[in-house]
Amino acid sequence: MTQAILRQITDYAHRANPYPLYEELRKTPVYHDADGPYVVSGYYDIQSLLHDPRISSDARNLKATAGDPLAADTQEESALPPSFLRLDPPEHDRLRRMTNRSFGPPHSPRRVYDMHGDLRDIVAGLIDGIDTPDRIDLVDQFSYPFPVSVICRLLGVPREDESRFHSWADIIAASLDPDPGADPEERAKVSHSARTELGMYLAGLIEERRKTPGDDMLSELATAQGPDGAMTTMEVLSTAALLLIAGHETTVNLITNGMLTLLRNPDVLGRLREDPKLAVPIVEELLRFEPPVQLVPQRTTLADIEVRGVTIPKGASLWLVLAAGNRDPDRFKDPERFDPDRENIEHLGFGSGIHGCFGAPLARLEAQLALSELARRLENPQLLEDPPPYRQNAVLRGPRHLPITCDGIRP
Repeated sequence: MTQAILRQITDYAHRANPYPLYEELRKTPVYHDADGPYVVSGYYDIQSLLHDPRISSDARNLKATAGDPLAADTQEESALPPSFLRLDPPEHDRLRRMTNRSFGPPHSPRRVYDMHGDLRDIVAGLIDGIDTPDRIDLVDQFSYPFPVSVICRLLGVPREDESRFHSWADIIAASLDPDPGADPEERAKVSHSARTELGMYLAGLIEERRKTPGDDMLSELATAQGPDGAMTTMEVLSTAALLLIAGHETTVNLITNGMLTLLRNPDVLGRLREDPKLAVPIVEELLRFEPPVQLVPQRTTLADIEVRGVTIPKGASLWLVLAAGNRDPDRFKDPERFDPDRENIEHLGFGSGIHGCFGAPLARLEAQLALSELARRLENPQLLEDPPPYRQNAVLRGPRHLPITCDGIRP
């Protein structure tokens, strides 16, 4: 096997079904060729490395790697300081603790739970807005706008400003997707403008919340004084941008991949229509079977590390292919089968360790509500294209459009 397999994984031609490539990749548990990254694809090895303190998420520790086919696509252009997703302890731990005070237990245990009503209203409104059931683009009409609206409600963005937030999110999301045919300078200019406008808007909102706090998450981030002190304005901005960008992109893919998988498995879709509680195990199996984040390319080693007899040297670029680990037959029986009745689904869909997905509780709830309501309200939904057109991005993999048809919309 040569480095060509990494090029194939990142090649759009294989985006609709990269899983045979992952199967091939697992035959070499630690793959490395020339000046490319070290690639780990087995479930247990990935799980171990996600918990290894010798693995860094801070790009400042990474040596230049000319042979990394994702190097250009994963560079994040922003005037903001790195979010805690891109930091190591102790900076990571401090910012994540401070953010968690406003998001979940033990300080804000009902933050996500109390959003049930808002989420249901958004889902209902989007489905009600489908006026041509004979041809629906599920991405543009549902799974794309849904998470942005949720993030707006979470942060406390005024309803009248949500449309502006949607516009910025659209541009920033597009900038994360490689576009070989576009002018790179123009793309960078448009993305930078959107990020700047979003940053200025959030900065103004932060100052308003410091003067007049509400019960939203942005108010708490801006005003909280805990054992770790208070966040600076730039840290609040960076955290809010992380919630928007990371929370939006992964949830869009989770919902869209989920509906695509259900339409390919109509027996499971029928069961979900009859029993909405089945959404819980369905989403967990989806996170294993079609994870929204396929691989984690932005890791590096802080010391020489031996994995399966291979020494990964200090400063090496490291890929952890979560989607390959999720279908590792050494961990999961019959891994190529979508089975919501599967027991012990300890998937890698949200990562693990200190960088495990911060927004996992909210993403789970969004996907559960979205898929159960789509199953209930769409009459006889069918795919119009299979496979559908996918996004260019090999890391955040999901359909760019999902054309479907149905006989009608139930109330």
